[in-house]
Amino acid sequence: MAINKVREYLSKWNVSERILEFEVSSATVDLAAKAVGCEPKRIAKSLSFLVKENPILIVTAGDAKIDNKKFKTIFESKAKMINKDDVEKLIGYDVGGVCPFGINENVEVYLDESLKRFKTVFPACGTANSAIEVDLIELETFSNYKNWIDVCKDWE
Repeated sequence: MAINKVREYLSKWNVSERILEFEVSSATVDLAAKAVGCEPKRIAKSLSFLVKENPILIVTAGDAKIDNKKFKTIFESKAKMINKDDVEKLIGYDVGGVCPFGINENVEVYLDESLKRFKTVFPACGTANSAIEVDLIELETFSNYKNWIDVCKDWE
């Protein structure tokens, strides 16, 4: 099960006991915010893209939207989301539970600037009914991120 994969991955930092599991779905930003009890903007959503046929994850604030112009400037490619039927195979988790923890080795993780306004955020933990509260240093560490980037709009 995917949550066990995340639990094992996060055990390296002794934080797996902080994973929250819900009786209800947390598959969307609004559902996750309701399950966690926070504002939707504090949900750290993990978006899956193909850049020159390579899968990447961009973790953004719940209220942020990808700005295609900014995306193209940074990645020299159009923002092409991975087809939902291919996400699990390419990233390591199914839609609704995608997170930056314990993903497939060839996937690069980028953190969007929209997250920097929060002390803590809530990314999923591999399933559509899980999350963990992390600060930004933990998010950087646990996600093995490549860079902070600015590819979003509508959050400022």
